[in-house]
Amino acid sequence: MMKSKADEEDFWHSSKCKPFTFDDEDDEFSKLKESKQTVNNIRPLVDEDEDDDDVEKVSWSGEPVGSISWSVRETAASNQRTDREPTLPKSSTDTPAISRSLSGYSLSALFKGKTRGGNFQSFTDSLSDSSARLYAPELRKPKSEYKDFVSDWSPEETVHRMQQGKAVSLEKFRSLQDKLFLLDFAVSANDGNVITAVLIYLKRTLSKEVLFRELQSRQMALRHFIHYLTEIRDQRLLLELFRSLPRPLLQYKEHLSIADENKRRDFLKSCLNLPFSPEDSAHVQDHYTLLERQIIIEATDRQAERGGKVEIFQKFPRRASILNMPLITTLYYCCFYHYPESEGTYSSPLNIRQTFRISEKQYFVTALAARAKVKAWLDVDALFACRNWLGFTRKKSPLSFQRVVDILQKNSAPMQVLQEYVGLVDDSDLRISLAQKHKCHDIVINTYRDMKDRQLLLGYLPKVERGSVEEKKINELLNNLQIRWKN
Repeated sequence: MMKSKADEEDFWHSSKCKPFTFDDEDDEFSKLKESKQTVNNIRPLVDEDEDDDDVEKVSWSGEPVGSISWSVRETAASNQRTDREPTLPKSSTDTPAISRSLSGYSLSALFKGKTRGGNFQSFTDSLSDSSARLYAPELRKPKSEYKDFVSDWSPEETVHRMQQGKAVSLEKFRSLQDKLFLLDFAVSANDGNVITAVLIYLKRTLSKEVLFRELQSRQMALRHFIHYLTEIRDQRLLLELFRSLPRPLLQYKEHLSIADENKRRDFLKSCLNLPFSPEDSAHVQDHYTLLERQIIIEATDRQAERGGKVEIFQKFPRRASILNMPLITTLYYCCFYHYPESEGTYSSPLNIRQTFRISEKQYFVTALAARAKVKAWLDVDALFACRNWLGFTRKKSPLSFQRVVDILQKNSAPMQVLQEYVGLVDDSDLRISLAQKHKCHDIVINTYRDMKDRQLLLGYLPKVERGSVEEKKINELLNNLQIRWKN
């Protein structure tokens, strides 16, 4: 049966399916877009409401979720579970690791136990996720670390902390007294870096006149400051420093132009107050003391020599005055003319040795030469006498006995004295050489005997005089059947 045209029109217009038109805005796709946009607009509001939620979330133990104690407990529990569970091989069906940018973790979500999407997640679950990286909040530095900049350290404590390499501020030392205290403590610490750092601060905060004036009495700081200016090549300031400083050494050398010994002594006494270095100051002090002592000794010996009652001056007349002589020459003079005197007198050699801190070796050489010159061989032997802990006396010398033999030979020592000290040489070859040089035949013969060398003894026989005691001694040794000769 054929439908009428009106029925067909009603059928098509009453159908639930509508034809597609470009101008239709009520289609399903448009509705889907609108619903998704509406959800996206509502989500920040929901998240914001959840973030601002005043409800406090607590764990089973009653501790607030996200607190530090809760985080520590959860971390320890996670580590224990990890240690107990065996490591399983990863299967091929494992999901790929989520990158850090897509992990969905935030700092607030980490301590509240949820992700950005709104789903709650435990702290242990977040720790078990190897792809998630946890960020702990940065803690404030302890107040003790800020103490270096705010505490009122004394100059001594400041120098001590500078030696330890800690940061300190020198700006609080504003008065001249505090700055000088700081410099003095730095010098007493004997730390060149600390001294230089303090000097740089003083150079910046003090005037040149004040700084130069204070450095004159602080020689160590002055040397460091000169070295610092040399390193930075500040020639202008270095020249001004040199011009401002007095020249004590040049002033000290003026004593050479003073002929009168009393005036020279007074001049040296005035030089003691000049700003010398410790080494130079000790030298000037010794020079003054030596000249003062020389004046006293010279006056006494001159009077004794004119009186003609002292034997040593009659036997060995003085050839020159002792005034202005060096220290070792003065010691030699006193060992020559005043050796037996007690230590309490100015001219005693022992007093001079103690006053001017002369070493044992230098004193021994000088005294040996002086007493050998006087031919006082008993005094020479007394210089070598030494007792051991058993009470036995033996000869001991701070010099080698080879040097002793040379000194005695230059002073025309008798053969008996030379032979005694040649025999004290330890090395046999050197002992034989010295004995042959000084014709100490007994030493050579006894050494060859101890070596039991018959050939050497036979070879030495022509070197001694015929009919002498040495020749008879050699023949007796050669004919002695009790000696087992090597050859």
